Amino acid sequence: MARVAYNQKDIDLIARMVRAEAEGEGRLGMLMVGNVIVNRAKADCLDFEDVRSIREVIFQVQGGNFAFEAVQKGNLFYRPARELERRLARQVVKYWRQHPSKFALWYFNPYGECPPSWYGQPHTGQYKQHCYYEPVANTCESAYRY
Repeated sequence: MARVAYNQKDIDLIARMVRAEAEGEGRLGMLMVGNVIVNRAKADCLDFEDVRSIREVIFQVQGGNFAFEAVQKGNLFYRPARELERRLARQVVKYWRQHPSKFALWYFNPYGECPPSWYGQPHTGQYKQHCYYEPVANTCESAYRY
């Protein structure tokens, strides 16, 4: 059973996003970014209360900007999905989860050391250039349910 409802267009969106955000971090880095996308679609809390689909996650606007920088200014995001990234996207919607992105709702590349928290949410780990953050448990129980 899939972790989140999806169709082929969703797979292509995830594939394009993981390539744009983490191609330089290899397959594992792209899987972790994809996992954050799925986690946001599943979480019913904080910035993600009204975000239920993959499309809504990818094109979510926060503070007047797209939540993912690649949507706003990433030329890789607007290229067609490739089969490698489609396979990775199918993995994350169906079953793939791993620390530090297992419950993460946020990630970013600080071009330096990872801060111990990100907008009050604890740092869970780093993979290559990306720092991952999951919600404080009592603020977002739905992020830990599945």
